[in-house]
Amino acid sequence: MNDTAALLALADRMLWVTALVAAPVLLASLAVGLVVGVVQAATSINEQTLTFVPKLAAIALVLVLLGGAMMGLIGDFLVEIFAQIAQTGK
Repeated sequence: MNDTAALLALADRMLWVTALVAAPVLLASLAVGLVVGVVQAATSINEQTLTFVPKLAAIALVLVLLGGAMMGLIGDFLVEIFAQIAQTGK
């Protein structure tokens, strides 16, 4: 495998890891924002800062529940990167 193909494979893996790590946080924030938006529309409360605290709580909950798995995914990717760097240096 030449260096260009290895670099492209690494970039592809990097994008997947980034998507897998960011998706739970973004989806939780999106869901909470949607629910609060519907409640705001139903009650005619148009406060811009009302969505901040529930989104912050949801993101904190997701990070507490899934933070270990996210760090494990990033750690595995880091080990893979260093292994490829060591292999390339030989």
